[in-house]
Amino acid sequence: MKIYKINIALLIAGNCLPLLAGAQHKPAKSTVAVHHTVQPGTKLIPLDPSVRTGKLANGFTYYIRHNNEPEHRVVMYLANKVGSILETDEEQGLSHFLEHMSFNGTEHFPKSELINYLQKAGVRFGADLNAYTSFDETVYQLPLPTDDPAVMKNGLQIMRDWAQGLTLETAEIEKERGVIMEEERLGKGAEDRILRQTLPVMVNNSRYASRLPIGKADVILHFKPEVIRNYYHNWYRPNLQALIIVGDIDVAKMEQLIRQKFADLKNPPNEKPRVKYSSSLTGKNQFLAVTDKELTNTVIEVNSKHKEQKIYTENDYRASLLRNLFNGMLSRRYMELSRQANPPFLEGGAAIREVMPGLEAFKLYVSCRPGEVESGFKAVWRETARLQRLGFFKTELERSKREYLNDMEAMMQEKDKMTSNTYVNAYMNHFLYGGAAPGLSKQNEMVNRFIPTITLAEVNALAKEYIRETDRDIIVTAPEKDKATLPAESAVLAWIKEVNAEKMDAFKDDVSTLPLLAHMPVPGKIVKEEKNAKTGLTFLTLSNGVNVILKKTNFKNDEIVFQAFTDGGTSLYGDADYESAANASNIISSAGVGNYNASQLEKYLSGKQVSVFPFIDERMQGFIGSTNAKDMDSAFSLLYAYATEPRKDEQIFKGIISNAKAALVNKDDDPESVFSDTMTTVLGNYNVRRTPANLEKIAQINLDRAYSIYKERFANVTGMKFVLVGNIDEAKLKPYLEKYIASLPANGTIEAAKNLDIHAPEGLISKTVYAGKEDKAMVYLVFSGKFDYDYASTLKMQALKEALEIRLLERLREEESGVYSPAAEVSTRKLPDGRYGISIYFGCSPANVERMIASAVDEVEKLKKVGPAPENIEKFKAEDLHTMQTTMKTNNFWLDYLTGQLSNGEPLDQISNYNQIIKGMTAKEVKDIADKYLTGKNYIRLVLLPESAKAK
Repeated sequence: MKIYKINIALLIAGNCLPLLAGAQHKPAKSTVAVHHTVQPGTKLIPLDPSVRTGKLANGFTYYIRHNNEPEHRVVMYLANKVGSILETDEEQGLSHFLEHMSFNGTEHFPKSELINYLQKAGVRFGADLNAYTSFDETVYQLPLPTDDPAVMKNGLQIMRDWAQGLTLETAEIEKERGVIMEEERLGKGAEDRILRQTLPVMVNNSRYASRLPIGKADVILHFKPEVIRNYYHNWYRPNLQALIIVGDIDVAKMEQLIRQKFADLKNPPNEKPRVKYSSSLTGKNQFLAVTDKELTNTVIEVNSKHKEQKIYTENDYRASLLRNLFNGMLSRRYMELSRQANPPFLEGGAAIREVMPGLEAFKLYVSCRPGEVESGFKAVWRETARLQRLGFFKTELERSKREYLNDMEAMMQEKDKMTSNTYVNAYMNHFLYGGAAPGLSKQNEMVNRFIPTITLAEVNALAKEYIRETDRDIIVTAPEKDKATLPAESAVLAWIKEVNAEKMDAFKDDVSTLPLLAHMPVPGKIVKEEKNAKTGLTFLTLSNGVNVILKKTNFKNDEIVFQAFTDGGTSLYGDADYESAANASNIISSAGVGNYNASQLEKYLSGKQVSVFPFIDERMQGFIGSTNAKDMDSAFSLLYAYATEPRKDEQIFKGIISNAKAALVNKDDDPESVFSDTMTTVLGNYNVRRTPANLEKIAQINLDRAYSIYKERFANVTGMKFVLVGNIDEAKLKPYLEKYIASLPANGTIEAAKNLDIHAPEGLISKTVYAGKEDKAMVYLVFSGKFDYDYASTLKMQALKEALEIRLLERLREEESGVYSPAAEVSTRKLPDGRYGISIYFGCSPANVERMIASAVDEVEKLKKVGPAPENIEKFKAEDLHTMQTTMKTNNFWLDYLTGQLSNGEPLDQISNYNQIIKGMTAKEVKDIADKYLTGKNYIRLVLLPESAKAK
């Protein structure tokens, strides 16, 4: 849906250089120049030669690039150098309001016709069609199919209308006021209240402190329509706009169309100057302590601020590599600190990060355990002091360099497979902030040239440069109940001084030179091989009974994803063992594996494209992972190690348990957490396996029992299904399968998971939770019951969900202005028994809860009695078909599909019926599904209201 960004760390893209560029297509000389003052001898980074750029006479800028991934698709972005920072006091919120109005009527698409037209073309509102407003920019995105010329033509027209063709009708403005107030309501809570108090300190009381994009309620509710029209006229102008188009297009033809379509955009006479705002250093230190009733833990941040380091030149880029290496090495040190038996904090770390335009900082933070604020802060600061005094080790730097180079190599392998969206952010950053966008080939050249030259002395010098005692903010946020015991500024400064005075040992870089496996496997054999031409699958049977299914694709050049599973899971254990069983895979895998403890394993895997995780869920256990051709041996040896050589680590276990208990102390002070726990409990019919964590449950987790259960679950792989998808070279893969998979233990017995009969309760249930101080409500409505599972019915249920969601959006949001983003979800399952669930959820004013619920339920009743509007089913069909065309060309789709079919015992070629079922689906069929399952006999109503409503 339409959004605005308030995450300070992610607001501005100007300090990062995305790793991108891709297939070379008709290299064109850049005609967009970004001028910067640079030191003599430095070299500006050129713009990616694969993007064609230009600027029209009116100042309108464009970036066009051909890219084949995905095929027959294009993404269009309209970037405007217009955000909330430009608003006067009387205009606060209008940039964001304009973003909303862009979907409520343009010259060529009146009222809501724009959304209606695009949905019929297969574009999903919110998921595909979207926009955001930030402090300094407003950006619109539109993905389109390129195989329909009419849709492409209209797509450009929509961009043109957004640029300077909004109708801004008074009636539509009045309707949208309520929608935006509901969006503002959704954002309210402890996080928002804390942000509004801490932001002025973070940005040194610059203009950014008073220009949150959501604006002010009195402005949103009462501005005169002419004010927003003037704002649009003044700021939506071609010399502040750029069109970015990347996809499966003819670049020359697209350039010609842009010149024809956008050349007549006009800049206003006597235009207002676009002031470039920023936050500056003051030379002063600041301290702020803030409490809130709904915060759940105390957090201390220390921000040592610096002038922002943007990337314009090759020297700038090398400096950014230096900072990235520094951040990565420091992050790993804090990770090791968290593995103690009694971790000194819930979370902690430090890194060099951007704050706002003009500012970056060495940001240190610690989320403290209850009652342990001093010890938690000192533990985090101690690593910073250790770094300043003793620095990093050469082994740490070389490992980080190796990992960086390996990641770049992996990206280059996929250079021609990068999706169009990958390129957009760099081009937007180039337009909005003048940041470098050289493309992947140039970045690869610079990385391989600069990384080897970076010295340990340079990295260690960053600690002394960035961690300083001037321009330093200390911000403490805490639960209100802890207000009396919060540290004053003098206390925090005293802690820093005490730690700095300590005698410190050097960091221990725990590296093992042993092989991963304590015992090498005895290889098995591939005893049977079959190929299915229809599905393109290869079936291998291994000597230990493992069934391997291979799906060779060319979606990625060097990616293999896999999942292996057998039936059983936690269903085979009683309630007394459940907590140990449910947590076994996380606890045991956290201890390392084979000859390596957790820290040694992390370093062993550094620089490898390997990801392997064991899992034990309710009905199965297995492994999920990914790798590439070069690292297959490491990936499969790691899987073998997790199955046959697990470890248990008392210290790490105690740390996990200690932090789990600490996280519960103030958990119930968060109203959304209370509501979420209530939903989980009610929908799980109060079964002990569905109720939230508590101290009693944590006490039931036993390390020895978890270890025993883990070993039991992986002691027998008879009947295991092992699915691998990707650019597979069977000749190279088969030896690894024989060595590491066919050698897994098996006893010939196939287990089956038990039916625990856990599902949403039957009947009519209503429960209201009273929590929170803000005037907002959350509503969750659930229809559930038994389901006659078959493939066609699951697709019809998806159509039902989509038809319902379209009407909820039209009625609750657009017609009644009572909610911001109503949504519907559907879930179906075959095992252990056929079940379905259809849910509706939204936030709204407490005063409107009953009215909104009544409207939502009325729409459900209409689906049963009248059925969905045929045009809404056509929208679903267009959206789903277009989405599936793209999704089916990803490795993860096929991994999920094949494992799902295998676990359900469904045909592996079932998806070949997808197009026929979707294209032939009718509104009558969806009505019948609604009539069958939305009976209202099993209906759960869950509502969150503020505490103040309880008295009423």
